[in-house]
Amino acid sequence: MIAIVDYGVGNLFSLKSSLRVIGAEVQVTGDEEVIRNSEKIILPGVGAFEDAIGKLRETGLDRVILEEAAKGKPLLGICLGMQMLFEKSYEYGEFQGLGLIEGSVKPIAPVIGEGLKVPHIGWNGLNFPKEKSVLYRYLEEGECVYFVHSFAAMDCEDAITATAEYGALLTASVEKGNVYGTQFHPEKSGEVGLRILKAFCEL
Repeated sequence: MIAIVDYGVGNLFSLKSSLRVIGAEVQVTGDEEVIRNSEKIILPGVGAFEDAIGKLRETGLDRVILEEAAKGKPLLGICLGMQMLFEKSYEYGEFQGLGLIEGSVKPIAPVIGEGLKVPHIGWNGLNFPKEKSVLYRYLEEGECVYFVHSFAAMDCEDAITATAEYGALLTASVEKGNVYGTQFHPEKSGEVGLRILKAFCEL
């Protein structure tokens, strides 16, 4: 069973629906024991970093996620959920993340240059800078996924498994051991996204 962490932030319905389409057993939950008894964990998130990490800590589920990840349980952070995996975010201030992956989250505006809209919204092809991640076992380089973000993970070259070009090469996904993150939304990325979720379910 895959536990989707419900801490008051995230696009839970579409994620749950996408996982069910591929036949996964899934439960949206804020219950500590259900998360501990799951085989895999997905940490979703939309909105502001400060608000999301604050709510996660208020529930105490940050501790559960850290402990389960330390045991080797596969963990997938999506969008803001991925950003919370990092050490820090500089989204309208400086805030501590979960620290599972080295690096920080910073605004994309200074990186992409003038003339491009922020937030970055739309479909972009994935570039694989090194050996293909297990999450992409059913993908070919260049296939497109859906992004909605104004901030991106930086200073994390060792963990990057895919980039997307939007005025610059932005971090599209990361991986460190059993911890995975996608800046894009697999659950909004159509059939391509379903293949990524299928690969995660098979870990």
